[in-house]
Amino acid sequence: MLWAAVPASALTVIEPGNRHAEQPPIPGASKNRTEALKTTFDRKYEKVVGLLQRDRRLIAQIRKAADDFGIDPIHMIGAIVGEHTYNVDAYDRAQTYYVKAVAYLKGRIDFEYDGEDVEDFIKRPEFSRCDGIAGSREAWSCRESVWESKFRGKKVDGKSFPNNRFSAVFFQPFYAGQTFGLGQLNPLTALMMSDRVHAVTGMPTLSAENGKKVYEAIMDPDKTLPYMAATLATAIEDYREIAGFDISANPGLTATLYNTGDSLGRAQALAKRNRQSGKTVYPEENYYGWMINDREDELRALLGNG
Repeated sequence: MLWAAVPASALTVIEPGNRHAEQPPIPGASKNRTEALKTTFDRKYEKVVGLLQRDRRLIAQIRKAADDFGIDPIHMIGAIVGEHTYNVDAYDRAQTYYVKAVAYLKGRIDFEYDGEDVEDFIKRPEFSRCDGIAGSREAWSCRESVWESKFRGKKVDGKSFPNNRFSAVFFQPFYAGQTFGLGQLNPLTALMMSDRVHAVTGMPTLSAENGKKVYEAIMDPDKTLPYMAATLATAIEDYREIAGFDISANPGLTATLYNTGDSLGRAQALAKRNRQSGKTVYPEENYYGWMINDREDELRALLGNG
């Protein structure tokens, strides 16, 4: 670890609620997806909230996963509602996600780019600094960093690589930009969380060599919730330990980080900015997290009393 953990006495607690008085602008891509489906953000929000209201078994599973990873279940509700309001449209029943998954999981799923499997790709000498790193998150984060600095948008050994994220180039074999399942996780995130999920739940660890198992983990609603909870718990820890902010009471901020990804890099950037500026710059919600904070009372009601 390249940073010193912030002592608890120095933590700044972020209270519930939004820093922005009005919702930040919604990206054009999200608007275009919604228009293509001939629907609206409000209808999509109502649909996913309706799913959660009807499916008490799913709510119980959300509560258990959150408890296992030591987080308030509102963070998981926020991530699910945010994803299905702005990125995809919810199905009417949670189990439909599993039925949909089966259509994708019949054949072999390989994580590769232009004929080069990712397991071979990360054996290139550029990745030597990642060799021997213990921990799935640490190892894949290292590889992602190498991709950004050495390969993204560059030509290496006569081969050109796209100017795109590591996860989009190697880990979305159906089509770039697509995520799946109730939690809309991408496969690289699941691989990063593999060790933590295994340690907490006993679920088998994942490997990039077995793309089908990775996709089962993110597409089967009975399996994906621990990966969601691990991702959210990790974001909370990153901001506490690296940037000195306790965001555990603000589901809009955790939803923002779930939406944007790379909580580690964002926490490091915020910590660096605060060190250099000499004044406190607070974490802020994006359009997606703003909506979650704005409707927190309504979303908490989905969890019931028990």
